[in-house]
This record gives sequence, C-alpha cells and structure tokens, in this order.
Amino acid sequence: MIEVPQVVTIAGIDSGGGAGINADLKTFHNQRVYAASIVVGLTAQNTYGVQALLPTPSAFLHEQFESVDADFAIKAVKTGALFDAEHVHQVVQELADVHFGAVVVDPVMVAKGGAKLLTNAAIALVKTELLPLATVITPNLEEAQVLLDRSIETEADIMQAASALQALGAKHVLIKGGHAASATVVRDYALFADGSSAWYTAPRIDTVRTHGTGDTLSAYITANLAKGLDIKDILPAAKQFTYEAIKQSINVGHGHGPLNHWVEG
Repeated sequence: MIEVPQVVTIAGIDSGGGAGINADLKTFHNQRVYAASIVVGLTAQNTYGVQALLPTPSAFLHEQFESVDADFAIKAVKTGALFDAEHVHQVVQELADVHFGAVVVDPVMVAKGGAKLLTNAAIALVKTELLPLATVITPNLEEAQVLLDRSIETEADIMQAASALQALGAKHVLIKGGHAASATVVRDYALFADGSSAWYTAPRIDTVRTHGTGDTLSAYITANLAKGLDIKDILPAAKQFTYEAIKQSINVGHGHGPLNHWVEG
C-alpha cells in the first residue's frame, strides 16, 4: 500500500478548467499528493472571463468540512477565492475546528478577465481573521496593494509591504511580481518567519496564457509543505514549475488561456 500526503483546496470551481480548484487539483496531481476539495462557490467561466458566480450555501460548506475532516489525514490546506465576508468568516471558523496542517492563503480578489471574486467586506476579514492563520500568504502586487491600502511600485515598497503583511499574522509572505511594469523579468519576493528573505527571478514570457498562475504556484507550495519540505526549499522549485507551465503553453481557449500542468516539476 502506497502512503501519499493528503491536502485539501478550499476555493471555487472554474467551469473553464483553468483556475481555482481545477488548477489546484491538476497541480496536486502533478506533485503526487492526494487532494480533497471543499467548494466555496461555482463560476460560469471561460478564458474570456467570469460570466456568473454562485456561492455555496453555508450549511453545505460546513458539511464538506465535516466530511473531509472525518476521513482524511490532511497535512496542508490551500484557500483561494472565498467570494464574500460570510464565507471568509465561516472558513476561518471551520479551520479552527479541524487539523488540516499548514495553511496557504492565496488571497484571490480578481479573476484574470477582471471579475471581482472578493467583496470589500471580505477583504477586511481576510486581513483580520484569515491572515493570522496563514503559514504562507501569496498575494500578487495588486492584491498586496489592496490588503495594505497603499501603492507598491519599487523593490523597497515590496519589501516593506511584505513586512506589513507579516505583521498582520502571516508567518511567511511571498509577493508575486507578475503585475510589475518590467518588460523582461518577473521578480517575486519572500519574507520568511525567521526574518530572512529572498528574491526569485524568471524571464517574463510574452503570452496571454497565464490563467490560473497564482493558483498553480500556491498549490505547488501546498503540496510540498504536505510532503514535509521546508518553505525555503519549496519556493525556487515552485517558481520554476510555474515558469515552465507558462512557457510550455497549450492551445486551449480563445482568451487568457490556461497553464500546462503536464510539465515536470
């Protein structure tokens, strides 16, 4: 009998398959961990954007938590799109009642096509209730700016923002630089719980096929935390895996296409 690490994703379903729980499950499978899923909401979505949202009823969300907790030995959990304040608060309460190991928070706010996936009230609760539970938080530049209500333009700004996010309760902070103005490279910055830090750089790829990039990166981190690896060893490999998944693009959809989760990593 083969023993495998077990993880769970708490997020929304992407009917187009490129992001959300769909991207998480593909990444988890690539990394050879067993994945459960707790569905916070459904989307009518494709590579052009999100056409409709349907949050999961609170009672059913609770039933999913109970079912997963009753049967699986979860070693790490990832949160993605949580939609509104009610669902953020409930997820926080549910996480307090289970033992799901490391918590990776991907504070998904806006879909690649521009649809808002987190209300203003929900953002406030992410800051005050969810971040204190986070082993790792993985905002992009735009999400970090919203969480901190400040502009982030320079590398010094990024470093200061990471410190501010850590002060809100997250142990490790990874700020992704894909939304920065640089035309040639993408630089991510990590601030670790012990006060050390690191930059991770990759060439910028000129493509619109980046749907699900944040989900893929954070899911990779989640999978490898469940394996017992150290965050400082995980992040360089996570950066490389995501880069290759974008670089080795697949021809799917006519808008912001999905990543290639078949790449080795």
